[in-house]
Amino acid sequence: MSFAMLIAFIQQSIRLSSTLLLGSTGEIITEKSGNLNLGTPGIMAGGAISGIVGAYFYSGAVETINPLISVIVTLLCSLLGSLFVTLIYCFLTINLKTNQNVTGLALTTFAVGASNFIGSFINSKMGGTGIAAFPEIGKAYRAPLPFADKLGWFGEIFLSYGFMTYLAIVIAIVVAFVITKTRTGLNLRAVGENPATADAAGINVDRYKYIATCLGGMISGLGGLCYVMDFAAANWQNNILDQFGWLSVALVIFAVWRPNIAIVGSIIFGALYVIGPFLLGLSNKDQELIKILPYLVTIIVLVIISIRDKKENQPPASLGVSYFREER
Repeated sequence: MSFAMLIAFIQQSIRLSSTLLLGSTGEIITEKSGNLNLGTPGIMAGGAISGIVGAYFYSGAVETINPLISVIVTLLCSLLGSLFVTLIYCFLTINLKTNQNVTGLALTTFAVGASNFIGSFINSKMGGTGIAAFPEIGKAYRAPLPFADKLGWFGEIFLSYGFMTYLAIVIAIVVAFVITKTRTGLNLRAVGENPATADAAGINVDRYKYIATCLGGMISGLGGLCYVMDFAAANWQNNILDQFGWLSVALVIFAVWRPNIAIVGSIIFGALYVIGPFLLGLSNKDQELIKILPYLVTIIVLVIISIRDKKENQPPASLGVSYFREER
């Protein structure tokens, strides 16, 4: 692998890692509250298609696209869309106490299907090519730091990415700090570990679950938007995000529910996923086979943390279990 190919490989890995980091950080917040949201792939798809809808209407309403306004519009649309999908999950699992696993899987099926339908509709309005593309808005998301090209290989490796890459890292660091160093984080962890005890201590369990799950869903939705607008250069294709939603869920286990570890883990997962084309001599089938590596690594990590059985590396004790206050 030449030096130029190595640079390109690192760049592709980091670009994809932003999507995985946002998706996993959102799911970590959710799971810290005791909710296991397997609807993450659907939420990421909902956030992505909502951004595409915003791009479609904005680009159709103006003659000249303003990069800043286009970013604001698509970000807001993505946040609202992912929040809407997450609220469905919250209502069913927190208010109606439905099974979280079944609800999450059903939500993924519904949201991915709805996203494909909306994407196909937009595509039909744009010529029916199979791809809904907004290249000018994509440029706004992919624009590197202005001085990146003046710093040689250092700028190419560390400074040549769109703002979503750096935003993902900042969000992960802030979430890690809040969870481990603040009273709000302590209460959140208490809700996830033992909601009955937290309730007895005066913590509003349902409120924490709602806020954590909705906030986590919106962050995961930004992960979907990041992939479509940055990694895919503002091109939408049906079923474009399913695999990355599940990779984000797997990354939560790899990072042992710590957003700061997820930063490194997301880069590793991104590298394992994109490395195929950079390994010369591999057939297309072999390149696709390599994409299972992140899942194999997750299984290995899961086995290791199960054997070591350390409390700090385990999921919240009440993860996936609905809280019935009358049973307290």
